[in-house]
Amino acid sequence: MFINITDNKEAANKGSSNGLVHYLEKENRLDNKQQPDYWFNGQQIRIEPYEVMRKIDGNIAKLGRDDAKFFLVNISPSHKEIAFLKEQYGEDGAKEQMKGFAVRVMDAYAQNFNRGGVTSHEDLVWFAKLENYRYYGHKDPEVKQGLKMRGDRKEGEQMHVQVIVSRKDATNSIKLSPMNNSRGRNAEHSKKMGQFDRVAFKQSGETLFDSLFSFDRQLKDTLAYANVQKNGKLSQREQLGLLSEGASQNYQSRSVANELAQGVAGGLFQTTGDMLAAIGKTAAGFLEVMLEPVYMPGANIVPDHDDGQKKKRKKKSQGQQYRP
Repeated sequence: MFINITDNKEAANKGSSNGLVHYLEKENRLDNKQQPDYWFNGQQIRIEPYEVMRKIDGNIAKLGRDDAKFFLVNISPSHKEIAFLKEQYGEDGAKEQMKGFAVRVMDAYAQNFNRGGVTSHEDLVWFAKLENYRYYGHKDPEVKQGLKMRGDRKEGEQMHVQVIVSRKDATNSIKLSPMNNSRGRNAEHSKKMGQFDRVAFKQSGETLFDSLFSFDRQLKDTLAYANVQKNGKLSQREQLGLLSEGASQNYQSRSVANELAQGVAGGLFQTTGDMLAAIGKTAAGFLEVMLEPVYMPGANIVPDHDDGQKKKRKKKSQGQQYRP
């Protein structure tokens, strides 16, 4: 799950939202569909683009000419995650699940500010657009090498959600900037301006997806693993090595390893020994627990002569249905 927040360079967010809304309507223009894909938020599922512009551009009380007026949040599931949703819910069902998931992500966005009166998506002014495709741009290597033309559709599963969220809250009185990096370290500054931990926000999207849809995420597909491999110290990579050894066994061991990996990425443990001490295990004891088979009631109650005829059972996801 890839979630990022775009500031003014790409979003041109110091003026009207007209240009960005027009750009995000591109699929409705290019596909020539009889039924357009409407904008949505936590209350409505059929919002016209002019209403999006009117609400965003009208929610800018006491913002200066050079202040950001809105931000763009990009919610992009991986190819594996999209394929999983489509397998569980079908093509149309997967789209509805992604819309519901976007509402939950915006709950996490609001809560990340740790501001009184801003606790859910209902306290924000935001509008989202589900997109089915991505397109090659001039910065893509394929375009530079002449293999693709700018504007060509990219291959593979590309479903994602783009969210325009106002800088001001729903009362038009509180400034909310996800570009504020205080993370609560400066109490006075946080009290006045709020705080926002972008790493924690990105992690919340991954955690939400896994819990909502019972998605069995591999350790190497986690945000924590990617962050450590890219920016981590040698000691952190050593800690991940031990987690990887145990995580390959079953769902339960992966769940434990994935949770510990978040602590590793956050620098919670100085050494592998510290990590093991925190959970009260030695390296050997830790691996022994991770390698133990998970007990499932009735799993072994099968006559010997039926062993070759056992059928695999697919675990159904318990993802919530989208309710505007």
